[in-house]
Amino acid sequence: MKNIVGIGLLILMLVSTWHFLLNGVDGGLIFYSSLILTLFLVIIGFNIFLENRDPIQTITWLVIFCAFPFIGFIFYFLFGRNFRKERIFRKKYFLDKQTFVKISGEAGYNERIKEMGDHPQQLITLANRLGNSPVSFTTETRVLRNGEETFSNIIEELKKARHHIHLEYYIVRDDRIGGLLKEILIQKVKEGVKVRFLYDAVGSWKLARSYIDELKNAGAEMVAFGPLHLPLLNNKFNFRNHRKIIVIDGSVGFTGGLNIGDEYLGQDQKFGSWRDTHLIIKGEAVRTLQLIFLQDWYYSTNNSFLSDEYLMTGIPNHHGHGGVQLIGGGPDSEWTIIKSIFFKMIASAEKSVWIASPYFVPDDNILQALKVAALSGLDVRLLVPKNPDKRIVFHASRTYFPELLASGVRIFQYNEGFMHSKIIIVDDQMASIGTTNIDMRSFHLNFEVNAFLYRTESAQQLVNDYMEDIKVSKEVEIDEFSKRNFGLKLLESTCRLLSPLL
Repeated sequence: MKNIVGIGLLILMLVSTWHFLLNGVDGGLIFYSSLILTLFLVIIGFNIFLENRDPIQTITWLVIFCAFPFIGFIFYFLFGRNFRKERIFRKKYFLDKQTFVKISGEAGYNERIKEMGDHPQQLITLANRLGNSPVSFTTETRVLRNGEETFSNIIEELKKARHHIHLEYYIVRDDRIGGLLKEILIQKVKEGVKVRFLYDAVGSWKLARSYIDELKNAGAEMVAFGPLHLPLLNNKFNFRNHRKIIVIDGSVGFTGGLNIGDEYLGQDQKFGSWRDTHLIIKGEAVRTLQLIFLQDWYYSTNNSFLSDEYLMTGIPNHHGHGGVQLIGGGPDSEWTIIKSIFFKMIASAEKSVWIASPYFVPDDNILQALKVAALSGLDVRLLVPKNPDKRIVFHASRTYFPELLASGVRIFQYNEGFMHSKIIIVDDQMASIGTTNIDMRSFHLNFEVNAFLYRTESAQQLVNDYMEDIKVSKEVEIDEFSKRNFGLKLLESTCRLLSPLL
């Protein structure tokens, strides 16, 4: 049943077209089309049962099929196919695991881990076992609070490149900032720097072909992740590369929430100011970011650069305060890596849990962990945008507010433009910053990357920034929130119905 949806849609189109050419639009066309659609919906429903998905997700699909057959059929084709994702990405998973195992243990940092204390040590151990990624104590990080800080630092470091530049992005725009970066990359190619650029085919579907051709003609390598050849039959359509990575000469790296586009500089008329968080990384931990990129590159091109030239070059040791651990997660893993670490962070918190997420659609595990933490007397806060970016996700997220507020979670809506930061801070000492949202897609379908910070100066900076964001946000009061009109509640509940699929 691998391509049952695509095949069904093709058959439906062929039969409908043939009947229309012979007879025009009549009752027979409607009858045969409805019959074929019903048959394939039954097959799909049976297949969903056999996949042993989450019961709520299974019921949701069946309800959609019954209430909106044709829309449900198309929606399932776009977002619902499972295809045993571990089989699809088996080559990538084993490559990742073998490579991480090869470099683990080189730093000899066991004593430093013990010095961190029990709480950070447990998180470091969990992240290492799930993500096969070591923690570094010789890495310098700095938090970048917005697009201006982020792109000015990126441009400065790109201009210093001498050997290679690796970029990996979900969204790339052919606008002012996108054009400026393109010109810098072309200039670096002329100087003899190797430039490799991996972009997601869905996230960057609006990217002009001329942008890609200019870079390629200059000598840069630019490759689409998950290209949409025959998308009706493409069983990888739903698994997207949401990572944002830059690695320069193997010693400087960037990751965080910002894609490449003018809106991330606050130049979008709809949202105005854009609040986001990025991270610049210098030193040993950049190697892990490099590994993630090189493995994604190999998966997309079958060209391997997993060599000492890119991994074992002399990376200067920076004086880092605390530990830095880069973790990549995605549908190629046997575990939901980043979600599991998030759950551990929340469940083991002793004082506070502060979260910022533009898209908040938690699964039952994360939701329960947050409520239990708040009911236990911890300071649990959630920062979300006031204005919607993706309306279905926005309205779905608000249906979680009443039970969170009732348990003692404090929810704040950011008022100054759009808030796109993806942050978790625990006990003012440990933090996560990266590309992962608190939603089903980031946890189960997207390729993501996060930096986990243990008692670093950057973690403290995130605490300070979070407190500043709270000052320009409005707290959601349960009494006021409950007074929403019936139409809005109905809309939110409808979107909540789709939340297991988002």
